[in-house]
Amino acid sequence: MKVVGFCGPSGVGKTTLLEGVIAALRAAGVSVSVIKHTHKRFDIDQPGKDSWRHRQAGAGEVLLASSQRLALLREHPVDHEPGIHELVAELRPADWVLVEGFKHAALPKVEVWRAALGQPPQFPGDPHVVAVATDDPAALPQLPGGLPVLPLNDAAAVAAQLLAWGERFNYAGGDIHG
Repeated sequence: MKVVGFCGPSGVGKTTLLEGVIAALRAAGVSVSVIKHTHKRFDIDQPGKDSWRHRQAGAGEVLLASSQRLALLREHPVDHEPGIHELVAELRPADWVLVEGFKHAALPKVEVWRAALGQPPQFPGDPHVVAVATDDPAALPQLPGGLPVLPLNDAAAVAAQLLAWGERFNYAGGDIHG
């Protein structure tokens, strides 16, 4: 399994880029899973539905299953932010796992950066950033050690580069090899 993160501030275009990268990787014949971090309290369940009622009654986990999909709702009795390696362990094997968010995780990451947002890039202080995807390469500060720049608006090119780098994203139980 290969694991790569995509980091950057909200509104920079991570989700849009990932949509295209997922499609390009699938077109290349590889399986893809995604782990998405959210800062908001989210709920995919709907009040009044059976599963919601089970959770309200105190179930710590509710597994929803049909012939086409499975969803596990897990309540944390105390605030618990799962780490990325804990979450990867929850997934079935896939060729690639793309991680959106988790900007401080110790895994190789592609930073998504737009000069127009006026925010400093993360890469100068994060040794895990292995490339920067941007729409304005000329606006980037000095890149350390020839850090590769990828075209933010060309998800197929980003996916092709990930495939070309392949081995650098090998994942083994919390360690990245390559």
